[in-house]
Amino acid sequence: MHELTEIIEKDMKPALGVTEPGAIAFCASKARSLIGGELEHLSVAMNSGMYKNAFSCGIPNSDKVGNVFAAALGYTAGDPEKGLESLADVTPEDNAEAQRYIDEGRVSVSMSGITSRIFIRSRLVTSAGTAEVTIRDSHTNITKIVVNGETVLETEAEQACDTTEADAAAETHAIHRYTLAQLLEYVDTVPLEEISFVKKAYEVNLELFCEGMDSERTTFARRLLAMNGGKVISDNEERTASLLCNAAIEARVIGLDKPAMSITGSGAHGIIATLPLYAVYRIEGLTEEQLCRATMLSYLVCTYIKEYSGRLSAFCGCGIAAGTGMAAAVCWLKGGGLEEITYVINNMASSVTGMICDGGNQGCTMKGIAACAAAFESVELALGGVYVDSVHGINGLTPEDTMRNMGLIASPGMVETEKTIVEIQESKR
Repeated sequence: MHELTEIIEKDMKPALGVTEPGAIAFCASKARSLIGGELEHLSVAMNSGMYKNAFSCGIPNSDKVGNVFAAALGYTAGDPEKGLESLADVTPEDNAEAQRYIDEGRVSVSMSGITSRIFIRSRLVTSAGTAEVTIRDSHTNITKIVVNGETVLETEAEQACDTTEADAAAETHAIHRYTLAQLLEYVDTVPLEEISFVKKAYEVNLELFCEGMDSERTTFARRLLAMNGGKVISDNEERTASLLCNAAIEARVIGLDKPAMSITGSGAHGIIATLPLYAVYRIEGLTEEQLCRATMLSYLVCTYIKEYSGRLSAFCGCGIAAGTGMAAAVCWLKGGGLEEITYVINNMASSVTGMICDGGNQGCTMKGIAACAAAFESVELALGGVYVDSVHGINGLTPEDTMRNMGLIASPGMVETEKTIVEIQESKR
């Protein structure tokens, strides 16, 4: 199996609801699985990106939002064996119990620092003892477990936890050893059976879309349907793409009970990277093979940018990284080659870079709408030979440089922006 295939296959995971509340719930549920007894106190510390993204985010199987409730519900009813889908089996009684724990002051959350590196630590105190679970660098990557003061798990990643963010950013991710030309060569030549697993992303994400269309709680979904002439698949690629993509995103951020297929640790990234491609595939009558190959290109470009920006930062990776990956793949589906896709990346870098992330919430839907519009316009312009030249702005002399520069805008570029966003959120509490 090709290294690029392994990167994507390992990274592609179903996630119920926005990934950050799911990760918080998973961490809390894992701590509870380690120790019995009556809850005395659960405290969860997390990095700024995790804290911000879950701050007002809908929670699966609940009408509540936010990181405190995610932690309480994870403790009350989470199943750690289900990873990011740990809240799949929550009942109304579980919600009531979680609220009771919060009202009694038994659950608290705090922000540990301003950083794009994922960090969650659940400290649980019960009548039977204590348990502590630490997660670092990816949403379910447990690096340390301590039960009643005894360390029962400590990975090399935890032992090296004093590595600074700058040091981590300096490490070369495997995907950064490739050029855009090499990514395209891989997409064109990799055996179809090796990448057929990406079809599962469409099954999962289209089910989420349907859940959004059927729910009385969604609002954007129905308006986007009307804007597409009342049809799910019309002859307008951009309108169809926006409907498919953003009805699914809305369903996700309000906590409807269907998972998204995540990429780079985000369900919304996975949605934007795939469903607009499905619109082009359906309208243009393309083959499943073309869709699978385009999806791999979309995922790879998204990953390329995200591994520079960090998994959680102050910029909207959904619109910027996944949007750029999707735009590159749409261009490929329309016959664009290395030159045209380079133009597309330049156009996206010069338009959507800098879009902020203010958490997983209904605003993600508007950001998805903006990303779809920017992507389809960038492709149409690029295919006509119109693009922002590399001498301008943050565009690099190569597409690899441009993607790197897009990531650097987020980390280290937007650290102070992250701090300001969290302060604004806190002021509304």
